[in-house]
Amino acid sequence: MGPAWAPPPGGPPPAPAPRRSPRTGTLAALAVTIALVAGVAGSYGTYLLQSRGSGLDPGYAIPSAPAGTTARPPESVAGVAARVLPSVVSLEVRGNAESGTGSGFLIKGGYVVTNNHVVAVAAQGGEIRIKFANRQATTARIVGRDPNSDIAVVKPDETFGSPEAALGNSDTMVVGDPVIAIGSPLGLTGTVTTGIVSSLNRPVEAGGERGRDSALINAIQTDAAINPGNSGGPLVNAAGEVIGVNSAIATLGGGSALGGQQTGSIGLGFAIPVNQVRRIAEELITTGTARTSRIGISIDQQYQGPGVRIAAQAERGIEPVTPGGPADKAGLRPGDVILEVAGQPVGDSRELIVTIRSKAPGDQVSFKYQRAGAERTTTVTIGAAPAPSARPS
Repeated sequence: MGPAWAPPPGGPPPAPAPRRSPRTGTLAALAVTIALVAGVAGSYGTYLLQSRGSGLDPGYAIPSAPAGTTARPPESVAGVAARVLPSVVSLEVRGNAESGTGSGFLIKGGYVVTNNHVVAVAAQGGEIRIKFANRQATTARIVGRDPNSDIAVVKPDETFGSPEAALGNSDTMVVGDPVIAIGSPLGLTGTVTTGIVSSLNRPVEAGGERGRDSALINAIQTDAAINPGNSGGPLVNAAGEVIGVNSAIATLGGGSALGGQQTGSIGLGFAIPVNQVRRIAEELITTGTARTSRIGISIDQQYQGPGVRIAAQAERGIEPVTPGGPADKAGLRPGDVILEVAGQPVGDSRELIVTIRSKAPGDQVSFKYQRAGAERTTTVTIGAAPAPSARPS
């Protein structure tokens, strides 16, 4: 071996232990853990984005409405409407290649009151169909109609148990009183609008038949919305009593109309006072015609001063004061200027006419007039124009 002897070198270094790969179960558990963490983080991030960025709140909920009732006090608008609506009807009228719609209401005996201009197209063999508030429908016939007052009465074949409307006293109404208009404007049955009495004793022209027989009415003015189709429907007071029949509306074109023209409400509606309607309806039902009140004078249409002057001379063979007529018996003479009727000032011939027509034949009415510069008073017993001759319809 020699002096430089050393121990023999050892064997080769041990080889490193081979690396063991993870078991399959461990990998699966790790994957699930990562997925859960990522899902939670993503959901939380989405929540933060939605709640802070877009204003959405996935957990938001609106509480349910509290329990309530549809019952209303009888003196409320809803309470009054509930009582009156069953008495209001809608009319569909056809005849002479024309058609139209309107409204009406039931009165004693199963009759329906409406406007003459609603049913006029059916006067010569047309058809009238009436629909009640309970959606039952039937045909009807004209009992009588009066173009001068724009009132008509029809009789439906059935009433299906519908109640009659309560009629009030239009003379007790004052400006500012609340009123409700009910009808079928533009065919929308059972429509209710509300307002107040805006004015009284408005001379208004309504109805008429193709330029003839225009109805001059001493109207109740209201701001309750009235539209075409409301014609003939009731205007009622706060007690649910009918105090007028809706008949006309003012238009921006000047004048008034309610019927075939497609005009809308501008807050100026007019109704025929029910006290006049009551008399006209009774006469139409009992005789088929209605008397037009008059006093037997001709009016000076050229007069421009205060009041209304009786014509001074005969015109076309007609005396200015009918001999033996109501005015003549009361002492009125040609040239007299009528200033007031029943305490109500009259400013023009229209006001005088509608005021007289609003009275019943036989009523005794005070007149204030002027003769030769001096004011006088007299009492006139209202007369009636000759009843029209009966003719086939």
